[in-house]
Amino acid sequence: MSYYIYMMTNKHRTLYTGVTNNLERRVYEHKNKLIKGFTSKYNVDRLIYFETFHEITDALAREKQIKGWIRQKKDALIATLNPSLKDLSEEWFNREISVQPSRDSSLRSE
Repeated sequence: MSYYIYMMTNKHRTLYTGVTNNLERRVYEHKNKLIKGFTSKYNVDRLIYFETFHEITDALAREKQIKGWIRQKKDALIATLNPSLKDLSEEWFNREISVQPSRDSSLRSE
């Protein structure tokens, strides 16, 4: 199984960092405001960065590390992969996907 830390943003460049075991499903949930909370309140709907891990402990440690950084350092990390802040998931949802209720609720964070 794979685990992901990811960063999403909105048109105002608000940042959200989270962790999941199903990145496509989780991004779909954020984009469609299926889960109440920070991302639905602030319309955080563009995936701008992610990393993949084989161990949940590594993903959670990385998420905690990134959340502890100042904004400038987060922006520099994002720029290494995505300097134009393109939505990395824009092609994902041109097809139908089956979305089950989120099973990784214990992995969610804001």
